[in-house]
Amino acid sequence: MDAFRQPVKQRWAVWALPKTTLPAVIILLNAASVLKAEDDGMEELATEKEAEESHRQDSVNLLTFILLLTLTILTIWLFKHRRVRFLHETGLAMIYGLLVGVILRYGIPATSYHNKTPPSCSLKEGPVSTLLLNVTFDPEVFFNILLPPIIFHAGYSLKKRHFFRNLGSIITYAFLGTAISCFVIGNLMYGVVKLMQVVGQLTDKFYYTDCLFFGAIISATDPVTVLAIFNELHADVDLYALLFGESVMNDAVAIVLSSSIVAYQPSGANTHMFDAAAFFKSVGVFLGIFSGSFAMGAVTGVVTALVTKFTKLHCFPLLETALFFLMSWSTFLLAEACGFTGVVAVLFCGITQAHYTYNNLSEESTKRTKQLFEVLHFLAENFIFSYMGLALFTFQNHIFSPIFIVGAFIAIFIGRASNIYPLSFLLNLGRRHKIKGNFQHMMMFAGLRGAMAFALAIRDTATYARQMMFTTTLLIVFFTVWVFGGGTTPMLSWLHIRVGVDPDQDLQPCGDNFQSKTKQESAWLFRLWYTFDHNYMKPILTHSGPPLTTTLPSCCGPLARCLTSPQAYENHEQLRDHDSDLILNDGDLTLTYGDTAITANGASGGADAAGGSGWSVNGKRSGSTSEEALERELDSREQELLSRGTRLVFPIEDHV
Repeated sequence: MDAFRQPVKQRWAVWALPKTTLPAVIILLNAASVLKAEDDGMEELATEKEAEESHRQDSVNLLTFILLLTLTILTIWLFKHRRVRFLHETGLAMIYGLLVGVILRYGIPATSYHNKTPPSCSLKEGPVSTLLLNVTFDPEVFFNILLPPIIFHAGYSLKKRHFFRNLGSIITYAFLGTAISCFVIGNLMYGVVKLMQVVGQLTDKFYYTDCLFFGAIISATDPVTVLAIFNELHADVDLYALLFGESVMNDAVAIVLSSSIVAYQPSGANTHMFDAAAFFKSVGVFLGIFSGSFAMGAVTGVVTALVTKFTKLHCFPLLETALFFLMSWSTFLLAEACGFTGVVAVLFCGITQAHYTYNNLSEESTKRTKQLFEVLHFLAENFIFSYMGLALFTFQNHIFSPIFIVGAFIAIFIGRASNIYPLSFLLNLGRRHKIKGNFQHMMMFAGLRGAMAFALAIRDTATYARQMMFTTTLLIVFFTVWVFGGGTTPMLSWLHIRVGVDPDQDLQPCGDNFQSKTKQESAWLFRLWYTFDHNYMKPILTHSGPPLTTTLPSCCGPLARCLTSPQAYENHEQLRDHDSDLILNDGDLTLTYGDTAITANGASGGADAAGGSGWSVNGKRSGSTSEEALERELDSREQELLSRGTRLVFPIEDHV
């Protein structure tokens, strides 16, 4: 029968047979054609069944995580209702993921777990639990779908007043501190690897560059639990700004640093020995990727600001919000497509959008964009933490090495200490407002690892070394989120760190020299940038700021009139830039209640989270009178004590 399935050119000899045998040959040829058609039909049927099974698998995967997130949200509500702070929602998501992973791993037969359902079997014959076994996602899903809203929200919700007041310290911790932590952890882990070789627990290759790569990915701190508790308890604003700014920036630094280490390729026979040329090439790659990503994110934000300023999109809030969303998300993909880092690009895109584009949006769009990215950030982050819990039991290539795991825990503590304490000492030499010892201890305690470290570790698990790194990273994330995240509130009390602090009230003038001290304590780089930004960038990209006809030379008159918004001519005496709150006038802030600032002339205005102006683009003041705002604020906080000079750990509240 196989002879008749060969090509026609190889079967020409059959026609030389006697005529009496020709009918039998023809029958055999027809039978072969029928068999081939049946085989093709079976293959098509198997392909269709595989496609249908894959579709069902993906649906079950997504349904599993949606149910996990739903359960997490309901539990979060219960915890908030009962004022429970020892466990954050990210920790809850991880616990639920662990429970589902245990059920999938040990609650079903081993044969079903290790073997997929054959394609020829009917889908109705296999149990639904068999479909749940492959609850895995392409690592690119984390980078292209889940990470962008998390990083963008961090930049878009940045409180620029306190961020820029501590800009120099934040940059020092983020850049120099992350590099110190990376190399300290990498060198310590190389010693651990050598120890594993001596005791015979290393079964495959593990190079020095692998240790440095592990140091880079594990240096990405993610104190989401700590910052959430800080925000809820209104902890000291400077400490909050230092932690938040460092975590936002060092995520970007860690991913670029890991890319630079991967790009380190010495020439010669031994590609894992130190090579000066390759080292400087890696440094160039780091600077090139970071600066290019930064420029791409800022340019995208500027383009969005120009589009929203010179069009009538504010008349159609839905279209305005959709364009804002697409332009922001495309920044990440554009940077990745051009060989840069999307995390850095989308971070600075968010900061630029909050600084410029936010002021051009309609009132409805400002609320929509803020709430949209807040919801996406919440869901994406909890999705990742749920998947972490699930991956501990469903990932097939875990490598648990006790020596490597213990060594990694010791290394991250030493690396964090080598980052915080020496740099704080150096920074205090030039700071008027010193970073106190209890702040340094809290920053050391708050060095949690989270979504970024996990995403970097899961992106490549092909080799023995990367699989061991992934397993260890998972355990480190679990430990830091549960232990350090849950211990944040007691640690605040033990370190005597102020809580119940109103960010605006904390900037009240304390004397006649308050204005000069504020200007001196502002980062000098920010003061230089503010002058240029206020006189040129704000008037070009937004409806606020002084008219360009008053700031540009007279020879640029036609261009200035073309670029200046009509609202700037109408309201330039009234509009003030709330993003420049570091540089205050005597009457800018005399008394603050919550989000309502009562100024010396008796006016009040809301300070939005993205740093927008309290004036609308048509020049009308938003909000109500100061008396009404004050009355509403006092009514809503009649049981909460806000004292600037008192250390409070637990605000007064009714326990239900």
